[in-house]
Amino acid sequence: MKQRPRTNTPLGGSRRTLLRAAVAGGALASGTLALGTAPASASPRPAVPRHRPGTPAQALRELDAGNRRWRSLCQRHPHETAAIRETLISGQHPFAVILGCIDSRVPPELVLDQGLGDLMTVRSAGEVLDEAVLGSVAYGVLDLDIPLVMVLGHQFCGAVTAAVRADETGEELPAHIQYIADRIRPAIDHSQHGPARVDSTITRNVGLVADHLRREPDLAARIAAGKLAVVGARYELTSQRVHTVA
Repeated sequence: MKQRPRTNTPLGGSRRTLLRAAVAGGALASGTLALGTAPASASPRPAVPRHRPGTPAQALRELDAGNRRWRSLCQRHPHETAAIRETLISGQHPFAVILGCIDSRVPPELVLDQGLGDLMTVRSAGEVLDEAVLGSVAYGVLDLDIPLVMVLGHQFCGAVTAAVRADETGEELPAHIQYIADRIRPAIDHSQHGPARVDSTITRNVGLVADHLRREPDLAARIAAGKLAVVGARYELTSQRVHTVA
């Protein structure tokens, strides 16, 4: 995928201050429209103790445990209490970035059984990367010190199916959908046919996206230092299982 040149300077100094100010300002502006907003004079309760995985391995284990609860119908729906909601007013400390598809059947917080403040989710059709997606992932890693990025594809992905069919037929897809297909096209597995081609392309696309992220200089430096891992994974709709892929 061709990218326009951009600087790879970490979010620091004035840029980080501007980002934090923008996030805080957006929260204040939206708060005036929210139902049940706490009065301005109310102060958050003391922090509720909660474990935050601090290493890539710990974060991956927590996601695996959450998915096991999901597929066995033993969800805990953690970190949703009133006390937790109040503590999150003053800041957030998510332990994983999930770059997933927009598919309505694969909401990361549900299939991984996580709660408020646990995950930073970025979603685009087919996990396609653009500058906004890259910037969102980088913000989570560089500014919030998140130790794990998971690229989460899924079985029967509509975006991948459309890209494969367009490649086979030469059909031009409508408007911006063609943009999505063009970026998935390098992952198409021409050694397979029919549904097998789509399924294989789903996995290959996850791998290509994960590899792209690993090559981003700011992320690569953290990976080399052992502070970050970028993993590819798939969600199987037939079994509800999330599993890593090479």
